[in-house]
Amino acid sequence: MAKTFLDENFLLSTEASRRLYHEYAEGLPIFDYHCHLPVAEVTANRQFETLSRIWLAGDHYKWRAMRAFGVEERLITGDASDWDKFAAWAGTVPFTVRNPLYHWTHMELKDPFGITGTLLGPDTAREIYEHCNTLLQKEEFRARGLMAHFKVKVVCTTDDPTDDLKHHQKLAEELSTGTFGIKVLPAFRPDKAMAVESAKDFIAWIIKLEKAADLLIGDYPSFLEALRKRHEYFHQVGCRLSDHGIEQPYAADYTEKQIAAIFKRARAGGS
Repeated sequence: MAKTFLDENFLLSTEASRRLYHEYAEGLPIFDYHCHLPVAEVTANRQFETLSRIWLAGDHYKWRAMRAFGVEERLITGDASDWDKFAAWAGTVPFTVRNPLYHWTHMELKDPFGITGTLLGPDTAREIYEHCNTLLQKEEFRARGLMAHFKVKVVCTTDDPTDDLKHHQKLAEELSTGTFGIKVLPAFRPDKAMAVESAKDFIAWIIKLEKAADLLIGDYPSFLEALRKRHEYFHQVGCRLSDHGIEQPYAADYTEKQIAAIFKRARAGGS
């Protein structure tokens, strides 16, 4: 007997897995230790104008698939209309079979949008787009409503050391007063502290760090001290996690003196 795609036992191939999921895991709340939710949108309880805004505007996984499929950049992160961007994604989806994106896409259409039995592709794109856009105008489809729908209890966002964390402070106040029942915590993400490949960008970030830490950064020790100050500030606002996106790890012996000299050169705009 053929199984229905994305039925209630999707990916649950054994009796033990079905029992563990349906009897224990299915109703549990979400504690998300790492996400890229824009905290300002949670604070504002954003209402998303179109499916493209909530689905495509910040999803680099979808962008990567579209680029691999040959979609031009204006239809990914460029100035194309929301509909044109969605149509480009819909044209890509059928070719993502065997990639988790295919499953994720249809799982997200099923819940919370209630679309079952219809696969996303060029021929169904307009119908799906208009159906989801209509739902997005409802109060329960705003940012906070969707988080509550999925039983979210805690999320940790991704935050640069120079961020002021004012939105986290606002949400913490709402949590303490019972206005908003989801804990939204910052996570320390200091990727730019090691991004010396572009001298211009590195110096611009150092200037932002100086302002955030209220400390003049002229050498390596003061650089570390500024990061420590920001780390302590993050801790005060509830941060307990750090996240580093290191694209290419290097391993080499070094001395403190060598690192100080490298920082000095980078701080001055050298390579």
